[in-house]
Amino acid sequence: MALHTWLLFVTAVTGLALTPGPNGLLALSHGARYGHRKTLFTISGGVLGFTLLMALSMIGIGTLLQASAQALTVLKWLGGAYLIWLGIQLWRAQALHLTSVENAGPVSHASLFRQGLLSALSNPKVILFFGAFLPQFLDPTADLWLQFALMALTFALIEGSVEYLLASTAHRIRPWLQRSGKGFNRSCGALFALMGAALPMAR
Repeated sequence: MALHTWLLFVTAVTGLALTPGPNGLLALSHGARYGHRKTLFTISGGVLGFTLLMALSMIGIGTLLQASAQALTVLKWLGGAYLIWLGIQLWRAQALHLTSVENAGPVSHASLFRQGLLSALSNPKVILFFGAFLPQFLDPTADLWLQFALMALTFALIEGSVEYLLASTAHRIRPWLQRSGKGFNRSCGALFALMGAALPMAR
């Protein structure tokens, strides 16, 4: 993967990590309930789940590329259209309404890890999303699995860092998200739509 492509991937993944999703909200909630150190187990489970789903997406992408040399171009344009559609849906979404989170009782590390893992794996739309997102950065002439390893590691570090930031500042971030949720959703929706329009045309 070329350096400029990787830097573009880093920028896109950072924007995606900041977009509200089930695992980010789970890290936010657990950070307020159990503290940021315990929430590391929730985050670890979620990151593992996302990595497994990325691997499944890459298996499908690799199989398709073996069948057709033009498949990557088709995937890029279909993926771009899907990202634009997601952006529109997020733009129209209602503001976040998070339940109150007082201090909770003891909880095991295994339970937190399991909740994070299942939260990531239980959303089949994530596979479709990765199937649309990853091809935008692939070079079909290079080793696909080496590119996947780099993208998976980059994604894991950025997603984990953002979720840890949410958990560490949960008490301050939650009220802001509830007050500014509609504008935040629209900003993230615009980001998705922009990526959907721009990435398929990138060289």
